[in-house]
Amino acid sequence: MENKKLGILKIGMILDNKFPPDPRVENEALTLIKDGHEVFLFCLSYCKKFIPIETHKGINVVRFYCNKLTYKFSALAYTLPFYHIIMKRKVEQFIIQNSIDVIHVHDIQIARSVFWLKNKFDGKIILDLHENRPEIMKFYRHVNRLSGKLLIYPKVWKRFEYKYIQIADKVIVVTEAAKNYYLKEIKSLDKEKFIITPNTSSSLFTTNFKINSDILTKFENKQVILYLGETGLRRGLLDVIRAIPKIIKSHKDVVLVIVGKSKDDELLKHEAEKLRLTNHVIFEGWKDFSLFQSYLKIAKIGISPLHRNIHHDTTYANKLFQYLSFGIPILVSNSTAQKDLVEKYNCGLIHKEKNSEDIAKKLLRLLNDTDIYTSFQANAKYATKEFLNWETTSMPLKQFYTQLKSNS
Repeated sequence: MENKKLGILKIGMILDNKFPPDPRVENEALTLIKDGHEVFLFCLSYCKKFIPIETHKGINVVRFYCNKLTYKFSALAYTLPFYHIIMKRKVEQFIIQNSIDVIHVHDIQIARSVFWLKNKFDGKIILDLHENRPEIMKFYRHVNRLSGKLLIYPKVWKRFEYKYIQIADKVIVVTEAAKNYYLKEIKSLDKEKFIITPNTSSSLFTTNFKINSDILTKFENKQVILYLGETGLRRGLLDVIRAIPKIIKSHKDVVLVIVGKSKDDELLKHEAEKLRLTNHVIFEGWKDFSLFQSYLKIAKIGISPLHRNIHHDTTYANKLFQYLSFGIPILVSNSTAQKDLVEKYNCGLIHKEKNSEDIAKKLLRLLNDTDIYTSFQANAKYATKEFLNWETTSMPLKQFYTQLKSNS
């Protein structure tokens, strides 16, 4: 009660995963703390030995143990109730022990556990959708196995997602395209229900880091086409690898550097070997986030060759903002959200999805046309400085919580 008299909100963020790392969750929490709120973060540990309570950069992190069986039940979260029954008890304990005023639940997987508590909780519930989970899970390996087809139903996940979007007091999405998608799908929604908060990079990303000299030396005198992030086939890297032979005919110093991993890496490596590209396609594997700036320093072009689907059309890959924050022109597929971003800020080129010929054509244009490349560089830097930075894009989120704070 004392907090409410002072106008201080105790915000309980709910994350059904480990923390750290999660750049989006951390950025949101730090922004709200800086704005005068207290943030308590519910998260999980999959190891029996863990620190149950600690402070991370001012965030009050509260961990709960999640055993292997419970973790496996999470894949069946909207088929069987066991996962949500288990998580409900933990979430309720977290809310009571920390006297939470507002619940901010990250993503749909754990959402039912939170909304089951709505009648016991008199504060606002905010639903933060990092992605369109019902759509993207259609591409998950475990969902497409026979057991997955028999037990996991994306349509059911979608039904619950729509239900909780309607029940939530506010819904946070990452793009305008996502907002428009839900407004079209759920006719009764008011557009004012949504807050758009993309995963842009904070100013610290480009100012507070250490360079790894080994990375700079390794790619010295190379023209680097950089890919950051998860490497599953739906991300389009196979299409880019097949474009490289045309590039190196006139640009022997070009290398495609892939920083990330997935279960599809063997397929990607096999294709590179088949095309005799082992010196031009470099698989770095997954690297610590602290090394990303070093890779961005050596990049000439940043790529995001996503295959089109509802999820990719309505979300941004974090890598886009990381590329742009370092003034790197980008080449993206014609997935709706990233296509609109490039067209709006004129910071790169767009290729047809799954089209290696068009990828090669657009890469060669970026490599050969100095004037257009320089223009895209300048536009990338300007867009990041003025619009596409966390300090700017988080303003609607801050304003919403400021209004809640005033009303309290």
